[in-house]
Amino acid sequence: MIVVAEDHEDIRYVLTRSLERAGHQVVAAADGAAALAAVREHVPDLVITDVDMPHMTGLDLCRAIRSDQELQHIPVVLASGSMLPGDSRATEAGASALLLKPFVPGQLVELVSNLLTAWPAAGRPPAAG
Repeated sequence: MIVVAEDHEDIRYVLTRSLERAGHQVVAAADGAAALAAVREHVPDLVITDVDMPHMTGLDLCRAIRSDQELQHIPVVLASGSMLPGDSRATEAGASALLLKPFVPGQLVELVSNLLTAWPAAGRPPAAG
C-alpha cells in the first residue's frame, strides 16, 4: 500500500490513478497532517508526498516519519516542482528519493518499483554490500 499526500486535486488524481493502474493500493490525503494520520493507521510500504502543502509540509511529514520508530523504515518520496536534484532539504529530512514535477506516470511507476525492490519487506534499507 502507498500513501499519497498532495493538496492539488488534479495531481493527487494522477498520482493515485497511475499507481492503481500499476497494481498498487493507494490511500490519498489532501494535506500533510491527514497523510501522517494515514501513515500511522496503515503503515504503508511507501509514501509519496508533495513538499508544499497546508497543515504540514512534505518535509515535516518526512521528518515525522523518520522520527517515529514504528514508521522510520518506510521509504518517502518527495514530489516537488520547486526543489532541484541534490537539494539538501530533502536529504536533511530523510527523503528516500525526489520526484520532480512535472513528471510522466512512467517515471512515477518506475521510481516506486525501484524503491519497493530496494527496500525489503522486512522494512529496512538493504544491507550495504
